[in-house]
Amino acid sequence: MLSAVTFTSMEAQAYQQELKELIYSILPEIIEKYFREREKELYGISLIERLIRVEEELKALRSETNYRFEALMREMDARFAAQMREMDARFAAQMREMDARFEAFMREMNARFAAQKEDSDAKFEAINARFEAFMREMNARFEAQMREMTARFESLEKRLNFIQWFIGICFTIIMLALTLFNFLKF
Repeated sequence: MLSAVTFTSMEAQAYQQELKELIYSILPEIIEKYFREREKELYGISLIERLIRVEEELKALRSETNYRFEALMREMDARFAAQMREMDARFAAQMREMDARFEAFMREMNARFAAQKEDSDAKFEAINARFEAFMREMNARFEAQMREMTARFESLEKRLNFIQWFIGICFTIIMLALTLFNFLKF
């Protein structure tokens, strides 16, 4: 019995060979059947694995994007701060330049106004001197005219006095002559 159950090595090899061929012939059908039965499950597993990978990739992408965004924000903040410092410096320089120009303009205007004031003061002084000279001349002419008019009125008064006395004396003489003539006639 033992001999019937025991195989010779050649038989064992042939048996193994037959078993292999049998397994190889049946195995594709079994695997195909197994895959058909488990296809949805395997597909779901592969989808889950893919989803997990996609989520991991998205997470990695999000963290990388956040890192890049933060780095970009830091860079932009630094550039903005540098730009603001530059603009502040330019604005301060421009303000200093404008202040200097304004002060120079004000000094020039003050000098021009002072020169113009001195010029107008000199002109007013000249006008005042001319007016005073004109007034002195007018006063002298008025006083000379007053003396002349006074002399004329005195002369006229003397003539009128003379004429008055002459008429009075002539009238008196005529009246005396008439009175005498009237006395002598009778």
